Amino acid sequence: MKLSSFSHAGQTSWGVVTDDGIVDVGALSGNQWPTLRDALAADALSQVKELVRNATPTLQLADVTFEPVIPNPPKILCIGVAYHEHRLETGRDVTAKPMVFGRFANSQVGHEQALLRPPESEQLDFEGEVAVVIGKRGRRISVEDAWDHIAGYSVYCDATIRDWQRHTQQWTPGKNFVGTGGVGPWMVTRDEIADGTDLTLSTRLNGVEVQRTTTDLLIFSIPEMIAYCSTFTELEPGDVIATGTPGGVGGKRNPPLWMKDGDVLEVEVSCVGVLRHPVRNEAA
Repeated sequence: MKLSSFSHAGQTSWGVVTDDGIVDVGALSGNQWPTLRDALAADALSQVKELVRNATPTLQLADVTFEPVIPNPPKILCIGVAYHEHRLETGRDVTAKPMVFGRFANSQVGHEQALLRPPESEQLDFEGEVAVVIGKRGRRISVEDAWDHIAGYSVYCDATIRDWQRHTQQWTPGKNFVGTGGVGPWMVTRDEIADGTDLTLSTRLNGVEVQRTTTDLLIFSIPEMIAYCSTFTELEPGDVIATGTPGGVGGKRNPPLWMKDGDVLEVEVSCVGVLRHPVRNEAA
């Protein structure tokens, strides 16, 4: 299933995306699960699948405003320097464990919503990533059991305000300006993508490809990321793990390639879809 969160006619909901439109699961279930996060917490995806089996879509994609796949995630954990190509362009050594930092929920927007370039900086950089959505609670999860804790996969834009990322080497400010990241347009459930499938990730700025990789080139595998993160924190249904960006980021080009007002960024993950954002200057 493709599961998406959205707003329509002043109401927020979520549903199943089909070739014919969107089945509004929030409405169809009588608000039994008000949000996708609630459905994940209730381990209700199998019930949702049965509920929509013969349902007719009531909305078209063009009718809705896409919200981040999980609008209210308990945690957003991001993996830094996740591919060797990016490690080399940043001049970093190989680490024994994954590098992890956090994003705030209000730093994210949904598919087709504008990424905001703040007035404090012109250094808005692109980072396309594969996102994992957690579906099963766990602490100290083993690498072998990690797949069972995945609800599905989405597409992530971990855009960064580079100069603020470098302020006294603190990553949190540069990663958390409001509206500078995105996730969506939907989550493809784990049963649609075989465990260990090599996913292709590509990022395009104004139609020109600027990043491309496959997940077999990750320094740490997705199960290793989940195991590591679950050691220091309990993973919960609705948590999002952004698995890191490959080489080719704008800040490491000569000259640097920063996103600007009027640009269009697209991040594509095979088997999942395309996340698209226009770029706009944020009002001071």
